[in-house]
Amino acid sequence: MHPPTPGHEPNREPTGGCCCAPARPGSSPTGENPAPSRPSTALGAPEPLTALPAATAASALVRLPGGQFWMGSEDPYCYAADGEGPVRPVRVSEFAIAAHTVTNAEFARFVSATGYLSDAERFGWSYVFAGFLPATLRRNARRPDHTPWWCAVPGASWNAPEGPGSNADDRADHPVVHVSWHDAQAFCAWAGARLPSEAEWEYAARGGLEHARYPWGDEPEDEGRYRANIFRGRFPAHNTAADGYPGTAPVKAFAPNAFGLYQMVGNVWEWCADNWSSEHTDGPAVDPRGPAHGETRVLRGGSYLCHDSYCNRYRVAARIHNSPDSSSGNTGFRVAA
Repeated sequence: MHPPTPGHEPNREPTGGCCCAPARPGSSPTGENPAPSRPSTALGAPEPLTALPAATAASALVRLPGGQFWMGSEDPYCYAADGEGPVRPVRVSEFAIAAHTVTNAEFARFVSATGYLSDAERFGWSYVFAGFLPATLRRNARRPDHTPWWCAVPGASWNAPEGPGSNADDRADHPVVHVSWHDAQAFCAWAGARLPSEAEWEYAARGGLEHARYPWGDEPEDEGRYRANIFRGRFPAHNTAADGYPGTAPVKAFAPNAFGLYQMVGNVWEWCADNWSSEHTDGPAVDPRGPAHGETRVLRGGSYLCHDSYCNRYRVAARIHNSPDSSSGNTGFRVAA
C-alpha cells in the first residue's frame, strides 16, 4: 500500500470536519483490506470481568460497578452527522478499564515478548502531523486532500513517531501512537484484555457526571487549570503549547476524573471495540456493542490536535471512525476487561 499521491492545493474541511483520523488510502470505507492476516471480527457478548496477568505489566485496571447513564449529546457543540445523539439511556454491566492509555514502555514489552510487527511497520509508513517535521520533509511529503496538516512519512511507526531518526526513548510514559485497531487487538490478546465497547468508554469517561460536556464538567477549563492536552493557538499553523505539550503528554500529566481515569479526552484518540454506525437503537439498551459487521471502527476522546475552532471533539460524547488498518501520530488505546 502506497501513501496518497500529491495533487492540487487541498481544500479545508468545513466546520465539523475531522482533523484527527486520516484513513489509510485503499482501505475501508472502499472495502479493500490490505492486511488479510488481521481480519476485522464480529463482536460477541461482553467478556466476564477478569484481571490482567501480572506478567504483562499492562496498565492497572479500575473496577467500575456499571449501571445506567445518559449516553450521547444534543448540545450546540455536538456534530449531528457523527451520530452523537440522540441522548439515550444505556446500561452497562460491571467492568474494568485501564487508568490510562497503553504507554510506549508497555507496548515495547509486548513487542519484545512477541516480535509483533505493527501495521505501520508492515505498510512502511504512517501519518505524522506536519508541524513536527522539518521543512524539507514537509515540502516533499504526500498529504491527504482534505487534511493537509497530515504527512505520510516513510518509516514512521510507534517506535519512530516522526519517522527515521526519531525514537520514543524519552517518551516511555507517553501513550503509544501509530497503532491501528489491529495492533490494539493484538496487544489485548497478549495482555489477556480487550478493547472497551463504545458505551463502556463513554460511561467511564463521564466519571459519574450526567450530561456533562467533559470528564470534569461543562467548562473547557476547571477554575483556570488546564485539564486536557489539546491544540492551543491557531490551528493548524501555531500551537502555543500553553498546557505544556505540543504533542503527546505523559499519560498521567493531567488530573484524573472522578473514577480515577486519566486523560479520557485529549492527548490521543482511543480505539474502541465497536464497528461504526451513526444510528442507535431506540429505547433502553443494555451493553450495546455496535453493529455486528462494519468497515470502520469507533475512536473516542479527541487528541492533542483538537481545537475549538475546528475539531471540537475532545468531549465525552464526541466520536469518529477510521479503518482498522489506519494509524497516525495521535491515535492510541486503553484496555478493558
